[in-house]
Amino acid sequence: MSSLGPQVTVLDALNLRLKTDPDGLYLDFAGDAYSAREIDESSNRLARALADFGVEPGDRVATLLENSVSQVLAFFSTLKLGAIHVPINTAYKGEFLHHQLADSGAKAIITQADFSSRIHEVFATGLPNLVANVVVGLTGNEKSSELPTYDFDELINRYDSVFLESSKEIGPEDLACFIYTAGTTGPSKGCMLPHHYIVALADQITRAWGRQSNDVILTPLPLFHFNAISVCVVGTLLVGGQSSIAKRFSVSQFWPEVKRTGATMVSLLGSLAILIAEADDHPDQTGHKLRLCAAAPMPPATDHAWRDRFDCATFSAGYGLTEASLISLLPAGEENKVGAAGKPNTNDFLVRIVDDEGSPVAPDTVGEIVCQPVRSNIMSKGYWGRPEESVAVMKDGWFHTGDLGRIDDDDFLFFVDRKKDYLRRRGENISSFEMERIFHGHPDLVDLAVHSLPSEMGEDEVKVTAVLAEGATLTEEELCLWSVDRVPYFAVPRYIEFRADLPRNPVGRVLKYELRDDGVTPSTWDREKSEVKFERR
Repeated sequence: MSSLGPQVTVLDALNLRLKTDPDGLYLDFAGDAYSAREIDESSNRLARALADFGVEPGDRVATLLENSVSQVLAFFSTLKLGAIHVPINTAYKGEFLHHQLADSGAKAIITQADFSSRIHEVFATGLPNLVANVVVGLTGNEKSSELPTYDFDELINRYDSVFLESSKEIGPEDLACFIYTAGTTGPSKGCMLPHHYIVALADQITRAWGRQSNDVILTPLPLFHFNAISVCVVGTLLVGGQSSIAKRFSVSQFWPEVKRTGATMVSLLGSLAILIAEADDHPDQTGHKLRLCAAAPMPPATDHAWRDRFDCATFSAGYGLTEASLISLLPAGEENKVGAAGKPNTNDFLVRIVDDEGSPVAPDTVGEIVCQPVRSNIMSKGYWGRPEESVAVMKDGWFHTGDLGRIDDDDFLFFVDRKKDYLRRRGENISSFEMERIFHGHPDLVDLAVHSLPSEMGEDEVKVTAVLAEGATLTEEELCLWSVDRVPYFAVPRYIEFRADLPRNPVGRVLKYELRDDGVTPSTWDREKSEVKFERR
């Protein structure tokens, strides 16, 4: 990134690629290949369309899209107008979807035909800022409302590909994205990320992986999360080479895709790396070009499988969060300790472990992980529309992560647990507050708590522990099926248990640590041992 200067924008990164390799293969979607020039020109066309809808600097443009070139075009076209990209998880519907559109105040949304009805449904419940729904693959048969709806491809073909200059000069400190994080005492919050944050994160990962200009990156991770945006979309602009982005993850298609793309690196979740390691042998798992699998967390057995069985090095040492990018990672050339998340990223942060009073603790002592940026624009600018919460997480200049960890005498950081009350399942953050709000809507429940239990795949499983209303005959299976239409598929609870009451402290707060410690009891219902099936999208 040094050739771009110390503080840059995402558009600076795009312009770098346009100067150095405008026509080489940049992105691949299931065999559909695009150069940087093609992405640039098509995003110019879309930017002109958005401008005609009234999108101006500082406005928000949301997306509800599966992995496709449309998501990339939406990203760049929004930034070219000085507007803010708001990618929404494609599993969201109903209240979850309405909250992010309403909270961000999105002026336009870009979605696909099979999701368009969700937009019209939530628009009918009140989204006064939303003026345009742009649909990829519009057929005319979708459910409609008073929200003006436009065909994505028709707009791309209608407008000129000449760059549309923003009415405001875009700088590295200007906001580029809102990424929503799980709320613990309230709804999900939009982290306000500046341009330079995105480029700096991409550069951090590029360097940590030892990525070269001839590397081919393969990922099935969704572009509505920041891993795929930073690694594949922006990182590939910085270092060169190409990225292949799958529509979704498939164990059976993983090795054929590695072969088809000539991938040299793959970016996964730890849970996905485990599934591949546990799968039967595939003919394409030999003779490939793959040299690095980046995934976290990765248990030792999975790490050994990738190294020994697949002849592929691994990278799983890092710790970060949306608000503060990569707080720790493994320096190039160093050997990690088992269970460590590398070492503090001293190029960008001061990192400490502190007690409840904010005082540093002794080495190898568990406390809260806090960090302080040493450069500008490498952290979130706070939470959109929540100044008090933005201030609350910054104490005396230190960002409090809400996570527990320790740093040993050799400066390795170990993540221990979360202080905050949220869950993480298969790479997705789940707000217990939002989940509890949904389940409280069931008339047969008078009290409940949504909490985590450990998963065999790493991270968490969702459990609902609830108290039934007097005389209610609701079953666990019925409650699970009720939730399928109301929560994202990844948040549908695996475990449900009905109890006579919930443990509480003297002021009435549910003691979730006791529920977690109880684990899977003899009276706990397990979805994976039931007949419940649902579409995972």
